[in-house]
Amino acid sequence: MIYRFKETSEKFGSNYQIQKAINESKLFKIEKGIYSDKKYNHYLEVFTIKYPNAIISGDSAYFYHNLTEVIPYRIYMTTDRNSGRFDDDSIHQSFSIKSLFNLGKTKINYDGIDINIYNKERMLLELVKNKNKTSYDYYKEIINSYRKIKENLDILKLQEYSTHYKNGNKLLQMIQDEVF
Repeated sequence: MIYRFKETSEKFGSNYQIQKAINESKLFKIEKGIYSDKKYNHYLEVFTIKYPNAIISGDSAYFYHNLTEVIPYRIYMTTDRNSGRFDDDSIHQSFSIKSLFNLGKTKINYDGIDINIYNKERMLLELVKNKNKTSYDYYKEIINSYRKIKENLDILKLQEYSTHYKNGNKLLQMIQDEVF
């Protein structure tokens, strides 16, 4: 299990006891302020402790939803527009306005870890919205994956989410043409 410094302090009592547990390999320091009772931890487990309010989005969301086989070299995440910037090369941070930030937010279990992620419907809207910024082959791979699962998509969610976008009707028409 992974702990923040506050939880570690409550469990071990003092900095001396924390250091003693580290020296005895009962506790492992992952990075500043993050500790674990295991030497090796899944990167998503560390991510969810380090960035509890972030939502996985972009290329990472497509991968974790099994819509692409392309493994992103960074974790793509979205935070509220008012969040601070994170200085971490292993993440790609995007900012969202308040009205869109929680739209489509859900939790999934990936490799035994619960992660905050945008649902497939929200990610489909994002895909067609950013079509011109996405490579053709990558876009087609994801669209083809959506075609295979189109019966499982919630059309009402797509329609409701589209009302929050400036050009929502156009996005819905693109989805209709390319997926359904």
